[in-house]
Amino acid sequence: MQETYERCKAQENEPKEQIINEVSALYDLFTDEEISQKIAEIITPPNIKPKVEVIYQKVEDLQKACADNNGDWYFSGKYPTPGGNRVVNRAFINYMEDRDERAY
Repeated sequence: MQETYERCKAQENEPKEQIINEVSALYDLFTDEEISQKIAEIITPPNIKPKVEVIYQKVEDLQKACADNNGDWYFSGKYPTPGGNRVVNRAFINYMEDRDERAY
């Protein structure tokens, strides 16, 4: 994760057309269950009593369910535009720096 962060930071001031999505490779390092658990951890308020769970649907199943829509980039990490690559890298930088701010 630190290496990905450093690669994102290195591109921070590049023109959007030159930015490479450095985050998408991270998706392959985690199982769907691990991703679900982390999302639940992030969105759960600190003092909530019920257990919060998130079911992270497999991208393959999402593609089957929405065959006419190719907008799976939020879940696959594969953004289709240079601006999307800038946003995903910035969002990851914000996460790593514990910043609670928009990536765009």
